Amino acid sequence: MAVEHMRLSSGIDMPILGLGTWKSKPGEVENAVKAAIDAGYRHLDCAWIYGNEQEVGAALKSKIDEGVVKREDLFITSKIWNTKHRFEDALTNIKQSLSNLGISYLDLSLIHWPTSMKHDGNCDKFPRDDQGNVQHTNVSYLETWKALEKAMDDGLVKAIGLSNFNSRQIGEIISNARIQPSVLQVEIHPYFTQEKLVHFCKERNIVVTAYSPLGSPDRPWAAPGEPLLLEDPKLIEIAKKYSKSPAQVIIRWLMQRGIAVIPKSVTPSRIIENFNVRDFKLTADDMNVVSGFNRNHRLVCPSITVNGVRQFRDRAAPNFPFNDEF
Repeated sequence: MAVEHMRLSSGIDMPILGLGTWKSKPGEVENAVKAAIDAGYRHLDCAWIYGNEQEVGAALKSKIDEGVVKREDLFITSKIWNTKHRFEDALTNIKQSLSNLGISYLDLSLIHWPTSMKHDGNCDKFPRDDQGNVQHTNVSYLETWKALEKAMDDGLVKAIGLSNFNSRQIGEIISNARIQPSVLQVEIHPYFTQEKLVHFCKERNIVVTAYSPLGSPDRPWAAPGEPLLLEDPKLIEIAKKYSKSPAQVIIRWLMQRGIAVIPKSVTPSRIIENFNVRDFKLTADDMNVVSGFNRNHRLVCPSITVNGVRQFRDRAAPNFPFNDEF
């Protein structure tokens, strides 16, 4: 049974369920992508900063050469990194991802974050000053957006969108764009339901994709005592009711909300399990129960604790998105 698709404003269809590749380690991601394609996944979420696009590309070539899929069967996303926000740098970043992946076009290209970092020839990932602080710049994401529009004009990408932008920043893009954003990719899971932002996007015909839907238990900056979503007793109880795993319940909850979802795994059995969510449907009551887990707790942003209060790092950076309500 084929996974359902969502029509983007650019006119192309995006599978609602895909495979995330963030934190997939070298030597693991190639096999993960192969397993995903064999299981039926046709949506792959990548990014230049993940440092593993070449392995993803090797898996794509293998499965295309085997005749398992054709390029046109796949929906492949990549993202413009923070040091590449200048017009020419953004176009170069797209071409770098295409080269890494071994493909001639992306189905979707996103601005990874609204914050811009210094373009440094010696360090193009996280440039830092002598004190170790990340060096930010004031390059506008409106300039980056013009590069995405040019890439779409040139046939390098089929749709363009945003990641980690807040509603005010999305509105600024909309007001200045020649081509409207098709997708917003943000953190969403039962502890962080993002209902206001999802509603904002749906009103503007922007499809929302949830990253880290399972709470990113392997995030590098996890603090002791932070909640483990997949071990939530209420979630486990609902999963038992449907004879499904907690992860499957979360994925189904997102899909029923009309949100695309890209769970990450490198374990073939879990990759298959995460895809097998089309044979059950949560009741309205169970949907409300899962939504009621919301704590407005953002997990995927490095933070520090000052005087017992959790604060986001880099919150003073130009265009930092998480100071706004949504």
